[in-house]
Amino acid sequence: MMTRLLGIAFAVSLVSAAVFPARAAAQQSCQSLTTLKLAKTVITSAEFVSAGKFAPPPHSLGGHGPADLPAFCRVAGVIKPTSDSDIKFELWMPAEGWNGRFEQVGNGGFAGRIQLAFMVPALRNGFATASTDDGHTGGGAPAWAIGHPQKVIDFGYRAVHETAQKSKRIIRAFYGRAPQRDYFNGCSDGGREALMEAQRYPDDFNGILAGAPANFWTHIFTGFAWNEQAMMANPASYIPASKLPIIQQAALNACDALDGVKDGVINNPRWCHFNPAVLQCKGADGPGCLTAPQVEALEKIYAGPSDPRTGRQIFPGFEPGAEAAPADWPTWITGKSPRGGLQFFFANGFFGDMVFGNPKWDFRSFDFHKDTELTDAKFASILNSTNPNLQPFNARGGKLILYQGWADSAVAPENAVNYYNSVVALTRKAGHLDNLQALEATQSFFRLYMAPGMGHCGGGTGPNSFGGLVQPPAVPNDPQHNIFLALREWVEKSVAPNRIVATKYVHNKPAEGVARTRPLCPYPEEAAWTGKGSTNHAANFVCRLPSKPPAR
Repeated sequence: MMTRLLGIAFAVSLVSAAVFPARAAAQQSCQSLTTLKLAKTVITSAEFVSAGKFAPPPHSLGGHGPADLPAFCRVAGVIKPTSDSDIKFELWMPAEGWNGRFEQVGNGGFAGRIQLAFMVPALRNGFATASTDDGHTGGGAPAWAIGHPQKVIDFGYRAVHETAQKSKRIIRAFYGRAPQRDYFNGCSDGGREALMEAQRYPDDFNGILAGAPANFWTHIFTGFAWNEQAMMANPASYIPASKLPIIQQAALNACDALDGVKDGVINNPRWCHFNPAVLQCKGADGPGCLTAPQVEALEKIYAGPSDPRTGRQIFPGFEPGAEAAPADWPTWITGKSPRGGLQFFFANGFFGDMVFGNPKWDFRSFDFHKDTELTDAKFASILNSTNPNLQPFNARGGKLILYQGWADSAVAPENAVNYYNSVVALTRKAGHLDNLQALEATQSFFRLYMAPGMGHCGGGTGPNSFGGLVQPPAVPNDPQHNIFLALREWVEKSVAPNRIVATKYVHNKPAEGVARTRPLCPYPEEAAWTGKGSTNHAANFVCRLPSKPPAR
């Protein structure tokens, strides 16, 4: 689901730790790792790559250049926990200056490839780093799932866990010691994988960074089918991308200034009561208004899917205020033509191939009562990472940070809020705590940061760069501005992040300079302007609880 692969620069001097030498008494040479015996695993290659000599497959680094990569040991392998498994992975280990840490990076969409681009910044900053293709090749529609239930399990949870376990064994063999700290860093499907690790395998990682998690997988895709039906109800229902600017402006006119700052961003869309009917054409259709069928489609997209028999909300809808941002609705929901949005591609692939085993499946046939129940029965236990019980992860000292853009048009933003609230609720019930005590207990190991105006994993109209996996470098690059470094400081120094400063670049291009900065606050706190100084500077904002409950 990731639309961009942008660089991250991690500071390696943040946490004082020993930098281990290139050689150690028990260390194996890189090439000899091919003889390492691991259960149900074959190391297919192990090669020493000299500094600046890495020759990656074309386009695999997503804009990262290989010239400045340090020397490293590149290990590739295949893990086969079942006869139908084929989990490919790569592990890169610095030849010199290893910082004693391991960072595994997550996937996106239906996975299907090793994320070399995400491994680059980790290697540059001294980490041993790994990625897996989740057990299949090719990131398009999941035809690989038809008739292969074990591959679905590999994709759901087994590939990431197996890669983590095998990578740490190889790291121990190569350096003669295990990593001091283990981290997982993912967004979108990688965010789903991150939460799955915390819930299912709490011993795998000390620190987990989960962005825009697609963790309620079965219901997210039900939402995609809902939007497809809404937009395709009849030929007049489709909302062309050319009309998104008028929708966005109307939403901003209604809700931008609710937080006391008029800056083109809705600080918390849950407060917004934007009525799309104000845009309905008074006469003939035109570029400055919406037809009645378009208004109806828009209302359904904002509302999200519900069960027609019970009225139960299946999944949250999408939020107003950033509809016209290039990587938001024009990419995910409307597309450049009817059924051209990425949501439709993912819905048709998931339901056609994985759920019904029929590539010719017609989205119009989806029944939001019967087929939602069917999908959950088949795949919720495999693909969803919605279990609120994180106490085993907490008990072994794990720290988890979740971040989500309020303008995300791939994973409805309120999904992250709902999951966080479910963890707080279970903590309250299990410990017989009041609401404040439960929140404080949860925040001792798990924090959520909502980013106003940010799209899916990054981008959007608001400040959107703060060290996430697919974001531009945070400026300056320290724990106050870089959420991954904040996680490291929390794990290694027990310093919990009270706020993260996000940066908005001019036109989302770092080369054009900084437009504004704004703090991201640990939910349920929000950034509030002090009333003094420029609203473009984070220093003039404080984190505080909203003055009244959210609108919904």
